[in-house]
Amino acid sequence: MQAEGPQGRHDRVVTVAEELELKYDLTGDAELPTLLAALNAAAAGAPVASAVLDEAGGPDALSEVDAGVHELEAVYFDTTDLRLAAARITLRRRSGGADEGWHLKLPSTGGARQERRVPLGRAVRTVPVALRRLVEDVSEGAALVPVARLRTSRSLRHLLGAGGRVLLELADDRVEGRRLLPPEGAAQDAAASMTWREAEVEVVEGDRGLLEAVDAGLRAAGVQPSGSSSKVARVLAGPAADDRRDSTAPATEPDTAAPAAEPPAATEPPEVAAPRPRLRVKRLKVTARSSAGDVVLLHLGEQVEQVLDQDPRVRADVADSVHKMRVATRRLRSALKTFQPLFASSTRPLREELKWLAAELGAARDAEVLRERLTGAVSELDGEATAGEATGGEVPGGGDADGVAGAPDSLDVAGEVRRQLDGAYRAAHDEVLRELDSERYERLLDSLQDLLQSPGFTKRASRPALKVLPGRVAHSYDALAKLVARAQDTERGADRDELLHEARKAAKQVRYAAESIASVFGKDATRFARAVTELQEVLGEHQDSVVTRQRLRDLAGGDVTPAVAFAYGRLYAEEQVHAAASEADVADAWAALGAKRLHRWLR
Repeated sequence: MQAEGPQGRHDRVVTVAEELELKYDLTGDAELPTLLAALNAAAAGAPVASAVLDEAGGPDALSEVDAGVHELEAVYFDTTDLRLAAARITLRRRSGGADEGWHLKLPSTGGARQERRVPLGRAVRTVPVALRRLVEDVSEGAALVPVARLRTSRSLRHLLGAGGRVLLELADDRVEGRRLLPPEGAAQDAAASMTWREAEVEVVEGDRGLLEAVDAGLRAAGVQPSGSSSKVARVLAGPAADDRRDSTAPATEPDTAAPAAEPPAATEPPEVAAPRPRLRVKRLKVTARSSAGDVVLLHLGEQVEQVLDQDPRVRADVADSVHKMRVATRRLRSALKTFQPLFASSTRPLREELKWLAAELGAARDAEVLRERLTGAVSELDGEATAGEATGGEVPGGGDADGVAGAPDSLDVAGEVRRQLDGAYRAAHDEVLRELDSERYERLLDSLQDLLQSPGFTKRASRPALKVLPGRVAHSYDALAKLVARAQDTERGADRDELLHEARKAAKQVRYAAESIASVFGKDATRFARAVTELQEVLGEHQDSVVTRQRLRDLAGGDVTPAVAFAYGRLYAEEQVHAAASEADVADAWAALGAKRLHRWLR
């Protein structure tokens, strides 16, 4: 897949590539030929394929390597009536693997598809504005929501040519897919999980002729072309007549604004230890008529369990573990603040300790997000610089690379930036490990266990949840509304940025409060939480831009080469454009959250 460089108004992070691949259906135990075996088989049976092999240098010039096994998770977005799918467009957020990020695939000519990519960022349910605007003509302004989730265990092989160039990539995929419940409920339920196995052969630095030769060899070996255009199309269509449905797969809940479920334990590194043997809260069956205290206690217990479960994963530096532990810590702190009137004693001391832990985890998480955000963007700057050299030295935006002081003339700018940001993440993660071994952290865990055993509720906590809890969510929302109003009345600049940052934190508290009781209050709370989540995420994008600009100033002023300093300066300018665009998204999300139908359950 050959990247063609950035494109679009917000080309801070959007890259364009052409994807040329073929898909095949496999049975569970079928042997998949290697790429070299497929090429040799094709050459033996067809002069055209033999000529392709000769053009590549012959069998002796090619080699094949095992590129490892990768665990991927992708959530696909579309309108509730699947307008993108009808137009043969796919939009997903993929984590794991070498190409994780947001991917928008558009139909193209000649069997290839155009793909636009954006780095992951923090948002998980809000499609980046740069991609949303590329599909507005098809979506017609309708909300883009999660419609399917796929988990894939991918075994990769690479066909190498002269100089070690990767010509083709062969993926042997074992897939679990699930269609998600439409966002507004609806009579239709989410489908059961489907599992299947398929293969993909994709052009990397090779050509169409080589792909066609491999295709001929695979077909000769009995490998059948896929009956579905894509993985997500198979899931959205439902189980096929050959009964691909996995009747043994456990049922899962439909997607909500809450974090995704943990991957199976078998996918985790072997060095991850078992969770600490601490008290587990008793599972209570609660309804809107249960006591408010029982509903809150159940939520607190779930978050304490998440902290304990993520502890060993953070120590082993498992991907996303810092983020998940930090979210659980924040949810605990938010619930204790929102539902303070239900507790006889002040929860402030415990909230302060949770704030401390969240801050320690946050330093590592922020360093991780910054690394993802900047390394992808600066790689594109390197690509632009290289393109400039090929066209006479022009750099994007005008000028001559040789005539600009500090212009990025080294092809290793991205590598230098990544090394610098990797170092910052390692230092932050090491500090987290020191704190997890501290007596302060142990005392915090003990305090959380004490809270679950003896919450010390007031009489108010014994009242029905229906009479108590929605009002507490409404109280948090009122505080958010005041902050947004102040931000809207403030001129652009540092003061407005700070107010928007405070609004983001307030939105997170409102979201967590609504989610904590959504299991009891159902669709009303879930819809409200989803709308708050969209506001929180666009506020988060704005804050990420603020923090990134500050960090870029710091990085550019440090011990870096002129090429890296120049790259940081260009990224700073692009972040300014992104911040302005994100403020427009904030206004839209706030207007959507104000719909009366979302608030009726709160009063």
